[in-house]
Amino acid sequence: MATKDPTTELLNWYASLPARRVDLVGDYAGSEPFLIEGDSLLLRCLSDSKLDFDEGLQLLHAVYSVEYFLQGLVQRKCNFHLVFFDEHQDACIPRCTSPPNRQKYLLARSVFIRHFQANQSGPITLQMFESIHDPEFEHYLNASGVYFMLCHDGANSANASDGYPPLYGDMVMTMVVEGSRRAPIQPNMDLVSPTVERTKNPMSPKIVESFLLKLGFDARAQSPSNGEGPEGHKQELEDTLSGLIINDQPVVSESIYLTLTALAYMLQNDTSKSVLALSFLIHTLLKGETRISGRPQLWNTEVNSKDTYTSDFLAEFSIISRGILDDKSWNYTMNSQSIKCDVADLIDGRLFTSVTSEFMENSFSSRHIFAFLDRKFETLVQILASLCGVRLEYKGRKVPSRVGTKESSRVDVSRKSNISILPFSNPVFDKHLTSIKISIDHSKVVNQQSARIFQEISHWHNAKRRLDAKAVHPLSEKDIARALRRNQFFMAEMQAYAASLTNAAGNILEPQTMTVSDGKKTIKSHTENSKESDDSGSSRKSHTTKSTSNRKGASKRSMMESIAASQAAKDSGTAEKLFVSWQSVRKGLDSEPQLGSKYLKTKTYLRGLPEKKRNVLQAEVGFYILTILVDLYRNLCSKKDEKDFSRGAELFGIAALIWDSIRKLSVTDGLTKIIIDYITHLSKVMGLPATKLPQPTSDRRLTFSPDATVLSSGEISISLEPIDFQCLHCGPYMDRNLDSAFDSRVPFQPDGWQRKVLDELDANRSVFVVAPTSAGKTFISFYAMERTLKASDDSVLVYVAPTKALVNQIAAEIQARYKKTYKHAGNSVWAIHTRDYRINNPSGCQILVTVPHILQIMLLSPSNAKSWSEKVKTIIFDEIHSIGNAEDGVIWEQLLLLAPCPIIALSATVGNPEKFSEWLATTQKASGIPLTMVKHKHRYSDLRKFIFSPPKRFAFHGLSAKTSFATLGLDSVEGFSFIHPVASLVNKSRGIPDDLSLEARDCLSLWQSMSRHQTPQYPVAISLDPCTSAFPKILAKADIIKWEENLKQLLKTWMDDNESPFDNVLEDLSKSIVDYRHSKDQISSRHAVDTGAEEMIQINENDLLDTTLPLLCKLHERDALPAILFNYDRGKCVGICRAVIEQLTSAEQRWKEKSTSWKKLLSDWEQWKKEQAKMAGKKAPKVAPKKRGKDEEEGPGSKADRVQDAANSEASPFANFDPKDPIDGFHFAAKHKIESSELSRYFFQLQRRGVSPWLTEALTRGIGVHHAGMNRKYRQVVEMLFRRGYLRVVIATGTLALGINMPCATVVFSGDSVFLTALNFRQAAGRAGRRGFDLLGNVVFQNISDSKVCRLISSRLPDLNGHFPITTTLVLRLFTLLHESGNSPYAIRAINSLLSQPRLYLDGFAFKDQVLHHLRFSIEYLRRQSLLSSQGVPLNFAGLTSHLYYTENSCFALNALLKEGYFHELCSGIREKESSVLRTLMVVMAHLFGRRPCRQVDQEYIDTIVKRSASVVFLPKLPTRAAQILRKHNQDTLQIFTTYVKTFVDQHIKSDDCNLPLTGVSFGGHNALEGLAETLPPAKVRSAFVALSGHRDTFDDISDLCRTTRAGVFLEEAVIPHLDVYPDEAKTPLNAYLYDFYMHGDLESLEKANGVRKSDVWFLLNDFSMVLATIVASLSNFLKLPNSDLSMLDVMGEGDEQHNLEDDKIAAEIPVEKAEGNSVNATSDRGRVPLPTASSSKPSSKKKVAESWDDEDLDDVKELNSAGGAIEETLLSDANSRSVDEIEVGFLNVYRALSKLRAEFDIKFKAIFA
Repeated sequence: MATKDPTTELLNWYASLPARRVDLVGDYAGSEPFLIEGDSLLLRCLSDSKLDFDEGLQLLHAVYSVEYFLQGLVQRKCNFHLVFFDEHQDACIPRCTSPPNRQKYLLARSVFIRHFQANQSGPITLQMFESIHDPEFEHYLNASGVYFMLCHDGANSANASDGYPPLYGDMVMTMVVEGSRRAPIQPNMDLVSPTVERTKNPMSPKIVESFLLKLGFDARAQSPSNGEGPEGHKQELEDTLSGLIINDQPVVSESIYLTLTALAYMLQNDTSKSVLALSFLIHTLLKGETRISGRPQLWNTEVNSKDTYTSDFLAEFSIISRGILDDKSWNYTMNSQSIKCDVADLIDGRLFTSVTSEFMENSFSSRHIFAFLDRKFETLVQILASLCGVRLEYKGRKVPSRVGTKESSRVDVSRKSNISILPFSNPVFDKHLTSIKISIDHSKVVNQQSARIFQEISHWHNAKRRLDAKAVHPLSEKDIARALRRNQFFMAEMQAYAASLTNAAGNILEPQTMTVSDGKKTIKSHTENSKESDDSGSSRKSHTTKSTSNRKGASKRSMMESIAASQAAKDSGTAEKLFVSWQSVRKGLDSEPQLGSKYLKTKTYLRGLPEKKRNVLQAEVGFYILTILVDLYRNLCSKKDEKDFSRGAELFGIAALIWDSIRKLSVTDGLTKIIIDYITHLSKVMGLPATKLPQPTSDRRLTFSPDATVLSSGEISISLEPIDFQCLHCGPYMDRNLDSAFDSRVPFQPDGWQRKVLDELDANRSVFVVAPTSAGKTFISFYAMERTLKASDDSVLVYVAPTKALVNQIAAEIQARYKKTYKHAGNSVWAIHTRDYRINNPSGCQILVTVPHILQIMLLSPSNAKSWSEKVKTIIFDEIHSIGNAEDGVIWEQLLLLAPCPIIALSATVGNPEKFSEWLATTQKASGIPLTMVKHKHRYSDLRKFIFSPPKRFAFHGLSAKTSFATLGLDSVEGFSFIHPVASLVNKSRGIPDDLSLEARDCLSLWQSMSRHQTPQYPVAISLDPCTSAFPKILAKADIIKWEENLKQLLKTWMDDNESPFDNVLEDLSKSIVDYRHSKDQISSRHAVDTGAEEMIQINENDLLDTTLPLLCKLHERDALPAILFNYDRGKCVGICRAVIEQLTSAEQRWKEKSTSWKKLLSDWEQWKKEQAKMAGKKAPKVAPKKRGKDEEEGPGSKADRVQDAANSEASPFANFDPKDPIDGFHFAAKHKIESSELSRYFFQLQRRGVSPWLTEALTRGIGVHHAGMNRKYRQVVEMLFRRGYLRVVIATGTLALGINMPCATVVFSGDSVFLTALNFRQAAGRAGRRGFDLLGNVVFQNISDSKVCRLISSRLPDLNGHFPITTTLVLRLFTLLHESGNSPYAIRAINSLLSQPRLYLDGFAFKDQVLHHLRFSIEYLRRQSLLSSQGVPLNFAGLTSHLYYTENSCFALNALLKEGYFHELCSGIREKESSVLRTLMVVMAHLFGRRPCRQVDQEYIDTIVKRSASVVFLPKLPTRAAQILRKHNQDTLQIFTTYVKTFVDQHIKSDDCNLPLTGVSFGGHNALEGLAETLPPAKVRSAFVALSGHRDTFDDISDLCRTTRAGVFLEEAVIPHLDVYPDEAKTPLNAYLYDFYMHGDLESLEKANGVRKSDVWFLLNDFSMVLATIVASLSNFLKLPNSDLSMLDVMGEGDEQHNLEDDKIAAEIPVEKAEGNSVNATSDRGRVPLPTASSSKPSSKKKVAESWDDEDLDDVKELNSAGGAIEETLLSDANSRSVDEIEVGFLNVYRALSKLRAEFDIKFKAIFA
């Protein structure tokens, strides 16, 4: 068998990868630097169909295209560099390029490189290398720390007849292999196509130097320091070129020098080119003198096709010019002489051809030229003659052209054009549109044939509230009972979920009863409260009044003293009882043989006491804990096992705990002399830092006698300096108070920044809080909630969370914290409102917890405008950085602009907080609300980072029974290498991130290293020495923070200086990574005694499935569990969990087979069962109990005997034994944390919901999986069990990274991902070491490269840039809000707020005029689409379009097809040709919704993958009629927005379009070109650079308009309502995954052929199902059909619907309880209401649906077949009572067809996920 070529294998692997579309900036790169491969960039831009290059050679347009692309990246705040490889120069040439034209593309490459190097002064650099194997390139990669390289992958389109050279495929392979460091690259790999012959460069360095000398330059001078030659030559040059001086300004540019040099070389070899050279000189002069906008030429195709001499001339000129530009001496000379680089405009092929053609026709004889241009021409001719000896002459005039001055010939770009729009007037919008001056064409009339004012039966924004009050149908008793059951079911689940939550101290939350405060009282800030005591009333009172008051005060004091004495006596008695109780507890603790267990039990006892009791016992119990720690320390000191490398860590860990206990005792009341003496002597003997102790305040005798022998021992000293001991081992225990002080408003002592937040909230101001995870932001939200609940019963606070997981958690925490009684039924403290489910009444609660989309819907709801929206007093935006998301970020920005009240914005990860805060403050100020930013930089608990290196071999025989004690972090553990934060700063250009934090020991090691490497030039100040008096003896967190800031400031100065010792420090601190403890073998054993010799298994260190269990075993041994393992691939999360479970179960099975102890246990169990059976058999047979009289007692053998039997049964170890349960050592579960009965209840609930049994088994072994694709109940159970401590391992995607209360000891990043960015890293890492739970958090990197690890730690957070917020659907929804609310004040305020505030994306108010112009033409679009009347009234399908806002722009395409009657035509045959109609309908819907472009592939992929699958992969073309309608729609839209640009240019832009977008270099002169017959009028809308290729203001499509519009006009293609139609408007066909699924329902084909990831399928199909459901429901509303009065928020995808049906079935078993007034609104159905064609019910009639909801069990196929007839029967019966015009029979067919399509699709969807 022939071996496969590894190169081919790798490229085949790459071709098989499914395409993943990500936001390059938001999802991946962030602010990280990356590379753009230059030739890939040029290939993309030079292949632009708008570029006239092969014939017209528009170099300037080509350079503009490249800069336009790069400017787009710059606008997104991308950090990139360009890289060119000499070996790849032919890769920039598009395929099918003729040999002569190839030279033009190579010239463009050289021109762009020269132009960019000379003119780009920003942070973007351009690098040149010989090849990707160039050692200098490798060095550059290591030094720059680039993240990835963006390049072409070499793929061909499916119909390409030829292909690119295999350059890009090989380059991709090289970067993949070398990037992963898996295998070496063949150095002699052919990266150039064998069919390409490179043209030899005729311009040798000597030839270039000779021409430079003739031009007056000393090309041999290597630097300006070599004499005064360069200056002298420059003066000589200026004298020689005196003829090129215009208006006293010398015109000395590189393009002139280059043109003269190239022409001289050509003429000295061939004088026959004199005429063409003469034309080229004239063309060069004309380029420099005329405006770019006035230069474009018509194309004379006849001349061009007949004459090849111009093409040959340009090809030769290109070869020679490229040779000159590539010469180093040329570039050096131009740079050293500061010559203006304008080579980007070296050639204008169209202008040159036009000049040449007129020369050939001798048509210039009667024309004249201005004197100054004639002089310039003469000068160029003279210089050219001096260079080559050939003098150019022309018979007649020397300059055959005419150039007009800007005064006499300037084209009037502001000339009047025939631009008009449809009439529109609305009093609310008119005041914003007054600045837009444009004529109104009243003669144009929109076709209103079928127009009806949009007014739905029930508004989709408001659940179940019908707009037509007269048509309200009361709910049946069964509907009410169902709603009640459902709500009670969710409430019961929420209460169970809430029970798993704890407060900052780790205690269960206790609900507070909220009551409305007295309205007369005002909430005072902490500052005001503190000043109250300073006020004195002595100046306002008389002496008599004082005396009277003093007498009354003396009497009162006497009474109070008496009460206090009585209370003291009572407290004394209580204290005695407490100590007696404690003594009893202590005796039980003394019997505990394990000191570690004894310590934990004592701490648990103390922490569980109520505060008052804890204060009484604190001193003695705390001292008892100290003595336990001392015993532990002494025992460990007595061990002399030097091989145990972890002993030292554990020893110092206990010493740190002892020091911490002493420090806490020193501030405790009730210390006795015995305690103080013991502590004093202990500190001295151990050498601990001296702690200041108080005088004894109690003479109470202790209930125990401490062991005093420890005080005489001399072998327990820590042998470290006090400062070193504190920094190295006590950092997590240091006092962490930062300006903390008492504040009556909260039950803890808040830090200064927290008190500032409280003051801002009390003043009803908006606040933006930026603080890291674990810093203490959580209390802010709950304080605001308390204020809302206490203020009134009507005010509303809305909490907006980015994920449903966070929504559930917050709601549960509110449930656990607050309770309140309301006067009216239907009100509640809180409610959840998401798309797929709701709990409680969203409009009847005071705290609404929701997601952004739902809040936007509610704020834009007309029915809420006069009620609910006015009650909203505060909106909390948690994780506000989500505004940067590509998909939903625009919704966040719109909400911030719409907010009718103060806001609270919270985030831990904002890269530009100052700028973002400035924008927020401006938006809030526009609403009259001041905003304050509060920024806090420091986490409460530090994070330590480690890299895990797996063993070579691994043997697992159970988890170790022994775990380490008192060790924080994973230091000294084999396989873990510590990462010092400074060691991550490998790229000095990044600087130090603001959030790079150092804990105490990091500061110490950094100071020590800097001190070792300091020099006289780079000293380390003595003030940084921690042993000096500048530092206190006992360090606190505040001292470390100050030290850290000073060290980082010095380090930054060293980083900025290449001569500093920074590299030495970096090498020093990186040793922990290089010299990590790497174990060859790892053995995890608990039962090895029974199994004999260990069998070692080889480990693949790059396989997460192999390395995860060894990692977890190490974490278990170090007591570093619980842990969350983050992997951003859902499939891998499941795979890792399966692999670990299989390894645990197989190891357990092997142990059971070999273990004698297990076999004995089974034997004993069987014997016990037999004994139990015998005992049961001896019992008397059951008889019916005789009736007892009232006074008869129960017999002695009845109840008492049963209790005794039960007790005996429970006492047996076999009572709860199940041999199927996981054996200790083969699971990670903490079984003692939860009752088995509760666990069984959870498992039963999961079983009822169809959760896979293996997932339940994983839970029994303490492992869970968490990602958005898992069952909702399963995710909830995972969260609860993890918080309860039962689960100790959870494998998750980013679902647990955003604010979820899942405290853990360790966070593991398992494997790399494109989504593992600096932002996601910080969010996920923040789960470790949460405040109140852990003193320190561990962060572990598993199977991630060291370079990626360093990049994640040292990367800066991405800036928030925002979006363009005015979308067309939003405009339509604003009109709906305004009209249907009757121009309510709220609606008017919302519109004014949205239109008057600045946009984050567009840099404040600078683009306000553009936003308003965009708004006006969005209105124009809606008018022309019959969605809006001239007064702003929504018409026709405005409801349907608004409901589908989340599919913009697809919803407008659907409206166009509906409006033009296409669906009427298609669906007219639904009865006769149902199958054909549905297939065609599915093709159309797949073109409109869920669009995923296909990845470009080659023919081999099509033959081997596509043709062998059940999928067609490439979506069939749209039906001709549908395509025509959409193309017409796109053309109409194009005309509207072209008019928008024209009007904006007319009114606001007066400057010429002559500057390139990135470099800003200006080209052209100030005159207009006249005289050539082919001259075109200047473009007005289109960019002047693009117009050079002969394009006017006629655009092909929206994309063409947006990409080529002139500078100064903002156009966002995504917000212009259009839908590209393949193949004329879209470049690639669409993926047919939706159509394919509809046809075959095969998941495997979707994954393999369609390239859809398995983990994404459910979400994609559910989204499409929701689209279909929305359309069907909207049409039902439009037609006013029976059952059309449902809330559109009840419409959901089939996947979500099935989840809810599961809940319904379970809820149906719950008995209906009487509704509570503060929790359930029994008259409002909070559940789903079935659509007329809901796949979950038979839609024969409304009554039948209601009655058969719970007990219907029809076969799906039968249901589908009967659905159509039921619909038709209902519709026709209803039609009898209405006119045909009102019903519009055509719509009934459309409705019927779409209903059938939805039903068929949902059945297949439900089947595969059943």
